[in-house]
Amino acid sequence: MDVKRLFDILDIYVDREDAVVGKLNGEWVKYSTTEYKNNANYFSYGLLDYGIKKGDKVATVMNNRPEWNFIDMGITQVGGVHVPVYPTISDEEFEHIFTHSDAKFLIVSDKLLYDRLSKIADKIPKLEKIISVDKIDGAENWKDILDGGKNNEAKYKEELIKVKDSIIETDLVSIIYTSGTTGVSKGVMLSHKNFLENAKAVLHLVPLNSDDKVLSFLPLCHVLERVVNYIYQYIGIGIYYAENSGTIANDLKQFNVNGFVTVPRVLEMVYDKIISKGKDLTGIKKKLFFWAVDLGTVYSLEKDKGLYGLKLKIARKLIFSKWNEALGGNVRMIVTGGAALQPRLARIFSAAGMIVQEGYGLTETSPIISFNGFSAHNNMAGTVGPIIDGGELQLAKDGEILFRGPNVMMGYYKNEELTKEVIDEEGWFKTGDIGILVDNKFLKITDRKKEIFKNSAGKYIAPQSIENKLKESLFIDQLMVVGEDEKFTSALISPNFDHLHFWASKHNIHYRDNIELVKNTEVIKKYQQEVTGFNKSLGQVEQIKRFRLVCELWTSASGELSPTLKLRRFKIYEKYDRILREIYQYREDEVNRSAKGE
Repeated sequence: MDVKRLFDILDIYVDREDAVVGKLNGEWVKYSTTEYKNNANYFSYGLLDYGIKKGDKVATVMNNRPEWNFIDMGITQVGGVHVPVYPTISDEEFEHIFTHSDAKFLIVSDKLLYDRLSKIADKIPKLEKIISVDKIDGAENWKDILDGGKNNEAKYKEELIKVKDSIIETDLVSIIYTSGTTGVSKGVMLSHKNFLENAKAVLHLVPLNSDDKVLSFLPLCHVLERVVNYIYQYIGIGIYYAENSGTIANDLKQFNVNGFVTVPRVLEMVYDKIISKGKDLTGIKKKLFFWAVDLGTVYSLEKDKGLYGLKLKIARKLIFSKWNEALGGNVRMIVTGGAALQPRLARIFSAAGMIVQEGYGLTETSPIISFNGFSAHNNMAGTVGPIIDGGELQLAKDGEILFRGPNVMMGYYKNEELTKEVIDEEGWFKTGDIGILVDNKFLKITDRKKEIFKNSAGKYIAPQSIENKLKESLFIDQLMVVGEDEKFTSALISPNFDHLHFWASKHNIHYRDNIELVKNTEVIKKYQQEVTGFNKSLGQVEQIKRFRLVCELWTSASGELSPTLKLRRFKIYEKYDRILREIYQYREDEVNRSAKGE
């Protein structure tokens, strides 16, 4: 069967008892393929009974769980437009998205979100209902729709068939609001074709089959996790949804999954934990551990031969096998996207037998533009892989990546002017990212066009590549490189406080809190050593001449990071304006002296 609409996936989803699995009231619940299809149909009947018709917008704010799929497919089958929203954004952003999208229904996962969003519901002009997935006293529940649909199956069965038949592949199926690092979110309009053409383009690059299972923990409102979720169903893979971010490690071990999708930050934290344990070893065990790590840092898929291959075989048996065991023991695939991954992490995890497949794309491209495969000819660490089948790429004169393909969005909702700014008459989408082609095949992202800045000497500096390099330090959790129109490059550093606390304890450094800790002269000296070490691998204008440690951990909840864990630079600039002024105080002093004629 030719899959042309998202709900067509249900017709080819292979029979399995654990199609989608999640936790309910402390117990793991498995839904078979048949139960999944039935629940999707019942929800569709229920929506028809509630008056939802083709083109109506239904917003969801939910955690990952099997019900997400029933609701998603239920909306899609009646021609509704699914508007999935991150649960971590501000009330102002919620209000903007629900209003701008013309949301008619809002479905939330739990009481916390229900109580919070109920307070702004009256401000949303077209919003008719708030529905909860968890049972809440006095709240309408999603099962009311489900049960209503089940009871009215005979009444709506033929109508649903007619509605489905009227839906074509180019119809709008979802509006996804980009989290953005600046300004108000934009509504990206995606069609059935956008999603499915993207999924089909990378199916052959997924090293899993219908005997496998995966863990899902990136938010399903994240376009990458969502399209991969469709790919899993297309292939017939069992999907296990992590209970929450704190249970990922246990869930990986419990279900012995074969793969997962993540963002670089999660992989960095896993690596840091492993390395910390390695540093606690002594004697020959410690030497063997770091011998294996060093071996992994130069790994590439074509190296599994000769003397290196023999050494790698030993390293995998003695050291790397334990890494895989920590992730359940059966992981063969790790897909990463959303931000730049440190190349050494791709090499080391792949050396350990867990092939890292880094990809690149945007919400506007549904999302995948390029993707590393799982063999030597189509995987290169440090790049985001070859361009996907059916896609075309051009590099503009300034290095901006231009992409054209069937996965490019329909446009921005209610913003034709902005759509024309980013998609030209020939269909080329301007990504806003700067890149190069390695070996005329592998795409390498060098920075965001909007983030590149000039120093006072007119030299261009790409902050993202510098930040990615320094984040290799175990002492650094996040940092932001600054220096636009300044004489030198500087950085704000948010420490890896877990590692810093361990180091401080080991060196008998006493402190009341993190505010006092980051001002400690020994701590500053240690960070200077780290920065100086990395400066040796940077160009003269890129080197960090001054830095300041901040006492806070940067998170999406506190506003410094987007929901996809990218730096929200304008927020960081606002928050640390005083410190930035202090770093570059000399300029104001120079101006003052010049004004006085000194």
